[in-house]
Amino acid sequence: MPNPAHLRSLYEAIEALPDGVVGELINGQLYTQPRLSGRHALTASNLGADLVNPFSRGRGGPGGWWIIDEPEVHLVRDAEVLVPDLAGWRRERMPHIPDDQRFTVVPDWVCEILSPSTASKDREVKLPMYARYGVRHAWLIDPMARRLEVLALENGQWVTVASFGDEGPICAPPFEVISLDAPWR
Repeated sequence: MPNPAHLRSLYEAIEALPDGVVGELINGQLYTQPRLSGRHALTASNLGADLVNPFSRGRGGPGGWWIIDEPEVHLVRDAEVLVPDLAGWRRERMPHIPDDQRFTVVPDWVCEILSPSTASKDREVKLPMYARYGVRHAWLIDPMARRLEVLALENGQWVTVASFGDEGPICAPPFEVISLDAPWR
């Protein structure tokens, strides 16, 4: 297990990254990547736009959620730091947004948008970490393949509960009370 001083110095490295570079600290290792590509950003923006009004603002939906783009999720403060493309928290679990960049409450839902450079890390490194800390729902979107994979955490393991493509509207947990358009369009 990495020592705390080493993890602090890695978090300081994240804070020192230049604009346009995202840093994550996973299992004692620093991962960096450039900001989103156009297709990746469009998919994230479309999905966020579809979820914010009904779930964050309660317009046309139940409300009761925070939906945040690229939050800095501290599963362990300054030691296990992940940046999902989107994340959601039920407000009863996280009544207030943090004043700084550190989201220390485990999200209820995360969405990772896959790209050729991030797909293996998202699936093989980040998903197990999300499961370990109890994230209940994960969506993996591949905008190139035009697919959404919906996962639910059951007994500590991810189970695929649905998969969607271009064939119709998306109704998927934990947001199944509304229908969504495919976000890659």
